[in-house]
Amino acid sequence: MIRIILASLALCFASAGAMAETVQVTRVSPDRFVQQTEAYNVTPTLSGPLLPEQVLESSSTRFPDILESLALEQAANGDRLAADGAFDLVFKADGYDRATGFWTGSILNTEVRQNLHALGGQVYGGYRVSDGTFPIYEDINFTNNGGEFKVGALFSLLRNRDFDERRFRVEDARLAASQAGIEVTLTRLGVQQKAINAYWRWVAAGQELETYRELLHIAQTRASGLAEQVRKGALPQIAITENEQNIIRREILVAEAERNFAVAANALSFFLRDQAGNLQVPKLANLPDNSLLSPLQDISSTVLTSPDEVLLVRPELRSLRDTIARARNKVRLGENDLKPDLDLNIEVSRDLGRVAEGGLSRDSTDTIVGFRFSVPLQRRQARGRLQRAEAELRAAELREQRTEDQITVELNSILIGLNAALQLSELAKDEVAQANLMVDAEQRKLGLGASDFFLVNIREERAADAKIRAIRAILNGRLAQTSYQAATMNMQALGL
Repeated sequence: MIRIILASLALCFASAGAMAETVQVTRVSPDRFVQQTEAYNVTPTLSGPLLPEQVLESSSTRFPDILESLALEQAANGDRLAADGAFDLVFKADGYDRATGFWTGSILNTEVRQNLHALGGQVYGGYRVSDGTFPIYEDINFTNNGGEFKVGALFSLLRNRDFDERRFRVEDARLAASQAGIEVTLTRLGVQQKAINAYWRWVAAGQELETYRELLHIAQTRASGLAEQVRKGALPQIAITENEQNIIRREILVAEAERNFAVAANALSFFLRDQAGNLQVPKLANLPDNSLLSPLQDISSTVLTSPDEVLLVRPELRSLRDTIARARNKVRLGENDLKPDLDLNIEVSRDLGRVAEGGLSRDSTDTIVGFRFSVPLQRRQARGRLQRAEAELRAAELREQRTEDQITVELNSILIGLNAALQLSELAKDEVAQANLMVDAEQRKLGLGASDFFLVNIREERAADAKIRAIRAILNGRLAQTSYQAATMNMQALGL
């Protein structure tokens, strides 16, 4: 008898192993986001001009917020895999053998069960074999010598027929994983927008510093010439004093510009990282050519997406649609819980081999049809959950409407700002050209004796102010352009 049990157990374990080999599970590597960062090679030290593509590449692959969102996405995928486990194939076995006593009965039971999505169903199959004698209260254990096979199915006819807790968890986990993926996109867009904005502010701060240093250099260069003319008696001593005053004023401007540049470089280092994730602070020597921060193109060549197209692809709205779908599933589950529970069970069994101690009554094919019915008479718990789910659905729908309106208003504001920035940058460009002409004219007049250093200094400083305003106008245009690119999901422009 023991040999029979051992042989049957070996057969059951072999069957379970074979079934396990047929089940394919897609696993998400926990190091996926780390492997993505290793695919890029950014030198740990900065050399040469720093270009926007380098900043975008660095922030997109090594910024902690992006890596964190990727990790959370994997966590959501793990929840999704766990929810799918409700429909895993399950094998179980049990049995016993009486070692002593009047009765000699021994039995081995094995069973395989599989939950189904359709009709909240379940199918199962089993095999059992017994030997020896059993007391009357264990008479059900008797089988023929070849054992007994059975197959069956269980279906829900009312509650759980179209939707149940298991299917709700699978669908909810899928939507949560979708939202986690959308959150990765949102995080990437936000980080890239901040990174490129920090870059343009750094470039603009560098150009302002160079402008003020050039202005200071003019005054310092002029000092030796003024001293010579004062020595010869061509100019009064006050000319040297006036120039020294200009030098001090311009040194203050340079010091303020150096401070602003250091702040901008420090802010940029938050997004500019080496392969180990360490911050890299760019220097003045890393500034690109001045032509990089050039006036933008006409707005007609920048605006390529209609507002309706933007609303279709915006991550916030896609996430809200998933939230609404999750809320609707809760409503659906609440409506399911209000239904009575009516289950239908069909089972067929057949004994094999010679008739054993159980007698001829075991040597037949048995078909059993059964049902189970239950219903809560008050159903307050189900009604309360349904009421809450319906309220959450309504709130999510209103939030979607508000977000759509907000995106539309923000997009229009960005376009207004972009158009204004383009116009101002063109005007600032013209102002710089006119200011430079005035400086040249005033210097020629000074050479002819028709002007003085006071007017020349004023012209030079006004030209420098005009150049600063042009730099800031172009910077505002770049920032507006970046906002538009993020709003319209221009992934390529943001290095994604």
